[in-house]
Amino acid sequence: MDLFALTRRLIDIESITPNEGAVGDFLCDELVRRGMDARKMRVESARANVLATWPGHERPEVVFSTHMDTVPPFIASSEDGGRIYGRGACDAKGIIAAQMVAAEKLRGAGVFVGLLFLAGEERDSMGAKLANQQPIGARYMINGEPTENKLALASKGALHVELVARGKMAHSAYPELGESAIDKLVEALHRLHGMKLPEDAEVGPCTKNVGSIQGGRAPNVISDFAKAELFYRLIGPTDALRREIQEAVGELAEVNFTRETPFLRLRTLDGLPTMVAAFTTDIPSLTNWGEPLLLGPGSIHVAHTEGEFVEKAQLQEAVEIYCAMAKRLSA
Repeated sequence: MDLFALTRRLIDIESITPNEGAVGDFLCDELVRRGMDARKMRVESARANVLATWPGHERPEVVFSTHMDTVPPFIASSEDGGRIYGRGACDAKGIIAAQMVAAEKLRGAGVFVGLLFLAGEERDSMGAKLANQQPIGARYMINGEPTENKLALASKGALHVELVARGKMAHSAYPELGESAIDKLVEALHRLHGMKLPEDAEVGPCTKNVGSIQGGRAPNVISDFAKAELFYRLIGPTDALRREIQEAVGELAEVNFTRETPFLRLRTLDGLPTMVAAFTTDIPSLTNWGEPLLLGPGSIHVAHTEGEFVEKAQLQEAVEIYCAMAKRLSA
């Protein structure tokens, strides 16, 4: 299978988190067919990461890595003269294909890289966390995410925040007899919206998104419960931000910090254009897999959309860039 055919074959295997089993099976078989030693690293039930190395080179200097899972819904592949479309085209099935082809080309040049394809990146990085307990001694990990083939000099972190407001139910004709949890939540969100978030001249601003809101019983009932989930994109440590969030919300709602992925500054290489990844990756969960670099074909702006695609020219370019990076790092 050539680069484009392999990309389409991978897209056409539905692997919405946590359904990575079938694509993992395909990758194991295909990597063995190409001459690599491939094995599964069990995640849970039918889910597994896939690790592949060349025979006799079980401890490579460089490992290429990305994720097998996608967000919903499943969208089958299609293509035209310049693009391949479908769910995972750029995030990250096309990247898997480019890394596999690059690994083959590097073997011909006497450079033997490993491949690590992971489950669960789109949800909780479960595959990466488990893989981190089974490192193979690599010095460098080149992680693939859609960066338009630019090397990320930093990756924003993420802080997940849950607000829970509580009140007292009453008939809506007599609001004085109740206490609206929804009113409290709205006021808390208003205060957070007015907060000044940190900025960095090189990395950009910390940003906030209110992702979901729920609560209430019925239009004619004063609400006794309301909840919102927020997502902050981080550009540094969170101690001050957490404190400011707590102070802004005050007694209006409970503040629960449910998950954090740290902000990272990353290694760059002379001669490669750079960017800042405003998104999070598996990298913070792979600390035992070598010094990380982040680069891949495709644009994050079309990832997770109904029109997701990757430029064929960028796929081909990614193969050459991955090869050049691996040679430089191995040297």
